[in-house]
Amino acid sequence: MPFARISLLKGKPKEYLQALSDKLHQALVETFEVPPDDRFQAIHQHEPEELIFDRHYQGGPRSDDFVLICITAGRLRATPAKQAFYRRLVELLADAPGIRPEDVMVIINTTAPDEWSFAAGQSLVNESAR
Repeated sequence: MPFARISLLKGKPKEYLQALSDKLHQALVETFEVPPDDRFQAIHQHEPEELIFDRHYQGGPRSDDFVLICITAGRLRATPAKQAFYRRLVELLADAPGIRPEDVMVIINTTAPDEWSFAAGQSLVNESAR
């Protein structure tokens, strides 16, 4: 049940954004134990002065095609699963929409099940169990 926030600079066509969304989801399904119908993403496009990033810190060089993907996951994954996800993601994004691996940054945060409510004001944990 991950939620992904995708940040990039403004100006990409909708086909680019769709490919970015699709390939991210494909990588999550293939390597991160995410069901195919579990897809929640928000794409944020920013003006250049609104997305600040170091072009060389821990990698790079980064270009104006830089994309920051923040994933909030509902449970922990083992380090090998995360590493497989990172590798598969940059492989897929290089294929389409054509993002260089140096331009992809990923942050994964994990939350507890009771920190999610998908609908009707109910959490994933039974209220009486707390």
